[in-house]
Amino acid sequence: MDVNEDRRRLSDVAADVIRPFNQTELKSATMDLKEWMAETPELAPVFDANADLKSFFLSAMTLSPHLRDTARLEVSFLPMAFGEPLAGMIRSLVDDALGSWKADEDGALPSEAEVMTRLRVAKRRVAFLLALADLGRVLSTAEVTAWLSALADAAVSATIDYLLASAAADGRLTLKDPAEPSKGSGLVVLGMGKLGAGELNYSSDIDIVVFFDPASGLVADPDDAIDLFPRLMRRLVRILQERTADGYVFRTDLRLRPDPGSTPLAIPVEAALLYYESRGQNWERAAFIKARPCAGDLEAGAAFVRELRPFVFRKYLDYAAISDIHSIKRQIHVHKGHGEIAVKGHNVKLGRGGIREIEFFVQTQQLIAGGRMPELRIRPTQEALDALAEAQWIGASTRDEMTAAYWFLREVEHRIQMVRDEQSHVLPDSETELKRIAFMCGFEDTKAFSQKLTSVLKRVEHRYARLFEREAELASDAGNLVFTGQQDDPATLETLRKLGFERPEAISSVIRGWHYGRYRVTQSAPARERLTALTPQLLKAFGENRRADEALLRFDQFLSGLPAGVQLFSLLASNPALLDLMVTIMASAPRLADIIASRPHVFDGMLDPALLSELPTREYLETRLDEFLSGAVVYEDVLDRLRIFAAEQRFLIGIRLLTGAISGADAGKAFTHLADLAIAAALKAVIDEMEAAHGAFPDSRVAILGMGKLGSFELTAGSDVDLILLYEYDDDSAESDGAKPLDAQRYFTRLTQRLMAALSAPTAEGVLFEVDMRLRPSGNKGPLATRFRSFVKYQEEEAWTWEHMALTRARPVCGDQRLSDEAVAVIEAIVARRRDVAALAKDVAEMRGMIDKEKPPQSLWDMKLIAGGLIDLEFIGQYLALAAGAEDIKVRTAGITTQEVLEELGSRMMNRDDLDTCLEALRLYGEVSQIVRLCIDDAFDPKEAPSGLVDLVCHAGGCPAIGQLEAEIKRCAKAVRTIFQRTLKA
Repeated sequence: MDVNEDRRRLSDVAADVIRPFNQTELKSATMDLKEWMAETPELAPVFDANADLKSFFLSAMTLSPHLRDTARLEVSFLPMAFGEPLAGMIRSLVDDALGSWKADEDGALPSEAEVMTRLRVAKRRVAFLLALADLGRVLSTAEVTAWLSALADAAVSATIDYLLASAAADGRLTLKDPAEPSKGSGLVVLGMGKLGAGELNYSSDIDIVVFFDPASGLVADPDDAIDLFPRLMRRLVRILQERTADGYVFRTDLRLRPDPGSTPLAIPVEAALLYYESRGQNWERAAFIKARPCAGDLEAGAAFVRELRPFVFRKYLDYAAISDIHSIKRQIHVHKGHGEIAVKGHNVKLGRGGIREIEFFVQTQQLIAGGRMPELRIRPTQEALDALAEAQWIGASTRDEMTAAYWFLREVEHRIQMVRDEQSHVLPDSETELKRIAFMCGFEDTKAFSQKLTSVLKRVEHRYARLFEREAELASDAGNLVFTGQQDDPATLETLRKLGFERPEAISSVIRGWHYGRYRVTQSAPARERLTALTPQLLKAFGENRRADEALLRFDQFLSGLPAGVQLFSLLASNPALLDLMVTIMASAPRLADIIASRPHVFDGMLDPALLSELPTREYLETRLDEFLSGAVVYEDVLDRLRIFAAEQRFLIGIRLLTGAISGADAGKAFTHLADLAIAAALKAVIDEMEAAHGAFPDSRVAILGMGKLGSFELTAGSDVDLILLYEYDDDSAESDGAKPLDAQRYFTRLTQRLMAALSAPTAEGVLFEVDMRLRPSGNKGPLATRFRSFVKYQEEEAWTWEHMALTRARPVCGDQRLSDEAVAVIEAIVARRRDVAALAKDVAEMRGMIDKEKPPQSLWDMKLIAGGLIDLEFIGQYLALAAGAEDIKVRTAGITTQEVLEELGSRMMNRDDLDTCLEALRLYGEVSQIVRLCIDDAFDPKEAPSGLVDLVCHAGGCPAIGQLEAEIKRCAKAVRTIFQRTLKA
């Protein structure tokens, strides 16, 4: 086609299709053209001789501010633009771009700045000419996309050649052919997406992936290549996309490479192939249908693409392949029946009936059949539609409809981008700006354009939906949930916001990480497929919590530690109750969430269907502990198994509490039974170790006293254990009978030290219990191990009132039965003494006052320390136990709870109403405290706590809202403090 024919067609368009946007802009463009013609005399003859051509040009300048800015930037180019055949000029400019890296006659390479300028000038001129040819129908949309792709190929190729040549000039590598730097280099550059298909947008990014062969011979040491090529790719991105005074060439995206969040910009070929074979994603299979060597070593690129064919195109259409294809579908939400398609603000690429649906319609069927039918392995969309029709996968009418729709939507997309050179696919929201697009597409008004666009979108939507009409819709009703590729889907981010996430970009990134198989749990295809299907349910469930982001991130941390996931994801998908429980933990119980995140094996117990129906009694726990420890011979193995068992059982007791299967009081007893059994097993292991090293101590006995909450069966999930180790022997001159004998004090002190280490020393499996031994005689000043006769003498002659108060909660936990019975008899005798009740009351009141002064409560939620809190209630019970002897009331304290003490003694020593108030407050504090200590390690603050925890706390306290619970705690605390004061004055 010659220049006169080009001008004639452009002139025809002025009358038939393109019209100026409005009179104001037309006047402004006319003034600009008048100035340009005066500035460039060669331009005047072009338009003076052809009024229609001038009219077309002015219309184009009013419709596209970007074209007008481009013309203003380089007025001297305009005579050439209209003075030579367009196709020939475009071809020449593409060739100029391809050779922009080449050395001059003296063999000197151009500077990087010179290469950047040459490429930008070529891009600006080609884009300007293509826009005119596109608007003027001199070139079809398909031809425009092909030329844009050719220009991108040339720009990337020139940049790669320049980078290799400059690296060779610096001595960093050796070229096989300096005239063709890429030849034999082993540097693979694949064009992806629309670049790979030769269908680039007018303002498109270019998607490329870069691989290299370290053994290609360019670099002497293959290890150096691992550092060199990623650095060169950073320069490539800068050369192509950095904005200078001449604009930019192409925005360049390398995020389609394997796992871009953790890999360099260029990856060794072998590593890439290994990734795709083992961890390649479904969307990557679809993406590589269009992969094409576009620069670098084209032969090596073609070989790489051939190597990938088994990954992209499966040989057989088996169940696994179908699942893979369906999992892609499950990541794209097709709105069906959700209102009418709107034109204003519609995304012609990602929206309903858009370009993406046409591409996916084609690629899905290529994935299904491409393994058996090589003729379907085609990159360009129209050619692929033709091939599908030829193979009778689709009918001719479907092919024709989808082809026409594809190119119409691509034309609209080009017009959107041509307005201001923006990488956008969204139609304007305003009628005025929509008119601009309608005029550029050749429509008389927005009504005609809207009717046409709506008709096309509906046809595409219909064809696309029919492809999956038997597929259940698995995405969220709230909207898009698309996590394929690397760029965030704007509609998906909006969906995440609607679901309740405050940082949708971060959540989107996390979910993409699952798909990349960064964790062991998602490295198998079946696991990823099940997680993909589960994702909408997960997001909906997590989104219902006020701290949705935090909860989902905890779940992500949990996944990171799991070895496998198929069973878990299948169970969560088929068991809504288990999914709800998982969400409850992550959203409401940070402490439990941290436990299962750091020790995922504890989650295994949740899979037991009898979990919530079986109560964690002592017999239940003892049977399981015996089974778990069987086979453990080595001391360290016993301690590790104890830690594993205790962590899992604490977690499972907590789960029962969290779900309401047991009460707070039941949980206290269960936590205590677990501690008793673990301490007993640790003591046995320690004694065996001591005897192996130092022998047994003749006629000796050892028993462990549990104090505080351990003694009264009121442990929480976060409690430490208060212990006193008692020992006794008959011969004061005896030593242990082993190879390294020890006297009694050193023997039992060392035994105590080993027991403390066995319980509290951190191992690979964590800590069993934190141990507090300050309640032994003389506290920290006294010996670590306590001889029983010294214990008796101290308690009878030297102990303070507060130490006798502590004795009311003492009980033997494990050890020698004879010594345990003797200890109980002594403790009960001391507690049952006849005391001066007034002096006792004074001591108890002073002790409580000292605590008030030295340990003031942090807030109302510090229910242990608040005035009228748990300490008041415990002190009332301890006071009653110590005062009972004065009234000849028999006291039983060992092995009973504070509630049982109050019930037994309060009924005879307190006003009935006061007793009921105390029992009510004790129940309230206990239930709330158990939940709080289970779920968090820090102090509870309703304003900062997860919303799910606030709900749990309210439920535990029997109140519908946190404000009412606060009022109830204040009421109980005030009443208990009054009762405490009244009781001690009695």
